[in-house]
Amino acid sequence: MTATTDHHPDKSTAELVRQLTDQMKHLAQTEATLAVRELKDKAKHAGVGAAIAGVGGVFAFYGGGVLVAAIVLLLALALPAWAAALIVAAALFAVAGIAGLVARKQLKQSAPVPSPALDHAKEDIQAVKHDIQAVKEAHR
Repeated sequence: MTATTDHHPDKSTAELVRQLTDQMKHLAQTEATLAVRELKDKAKHAGVGAAIAGVGGVFAFYGGGVLVAAIVLLLALALPAWAAALIVAAALFAVAGIAGLVARKQLKQSAPVPSPALDHAKEDIQAVKHDIQAVKEAHR
């Protein structure tokens, strides 16, 4: 690839600067256009991937429901059907309750409570304010 350049000694500095500015503007626009195309392509693939993952999640949900039904039917061989369904429901609610408690504990730990770093930053601000006040009083 060969680069073509205009060698005109009679061009003024202002004209050369204008030409350079135009070329830089064109280059920036071209780069931005390419970046937008690339991001659109990546977003399209991400959207397709998310949709496929969603379909997989729906099928997994229904598969879990069928598995729960199979467990109820298995227990119904030894117990009345209502008792088997009640036992499975109680077990599912127990698992849901435990998961809820664990989630609650995790969410409490992530709550936006002032951290030690924030306390140190507040102390630093107070120290700077104190130093500024001391300097002002010394100049009076």
